[in-house]
Amino acid sequence: MWGSKVNLTAQDALVIVDVQNDFCPGGPLAVATGDEVARTMTRVALAFNQQGARVYATQDWHPAGHSSFQESGGPWPPHCVQGSQGAEFHPELNLPFDHEIIKKGNDLSVDAYSGFLDSNLEERLKAAGVTRVFVGGLATDYCVLNTVLDACRIGFETYLVSDAIGAVDVHLGDGERAIEAMVGAGAKTITLDDTVA
Repeated sequence: MWGSKVNLTAQDALVIVDVQNDFCPGGPLAVATGDEVARTMTRVALAFNQQGARVYATQDWHPAGHSSFQESGGPWPPHCVQGSQGAEFHPELNLPFDHEIIKKGNDLSVDAYSGFLDSNLEERLKAAGVTRVFVGGLATDYCVLNTVLDACRIGFETYLVSDAIGAVDVHLGDGERAIEAMVGAGAKTITLDDTVA
């Protein structure tokens, strides 16, 4: 745990991963704590915005018949289909007016667990001069995990907002193992309280 307040600047970015209806209670790939994650992430986004940091939100944006869907031989039920209500952000995820949306998973054949895959997130962060990224959202054991691992691999100083994530836990303990993998790759963990000025 960070243990003290983080001093945020315009070189910092919050990356909110896939806090969408289909990944929250009532959706086909629901994370049980999705509603709470949306509310917590709203508070984190406000803290970042108030301190001049940047806020990005990734959005799974699959075409119908995407390769990750069971009907196409993939592992998941249809989810986050472009233009559907399920693909919309959770209604309690309130983002600052100047946030940026990163759509991913447009390519029919690319699963795009990571916010950096099949998107221009890396280019946009680098163009904005971002050096530190803070990641939270859904789900810990899939899209958050892969986004954090890619952020570390690319070379960003990377933090996991540990109280603004939730796991699918297809296999019991997947979420905890994902956190261990992220920390093992070099990510540090912080909480909402660490980001509030």
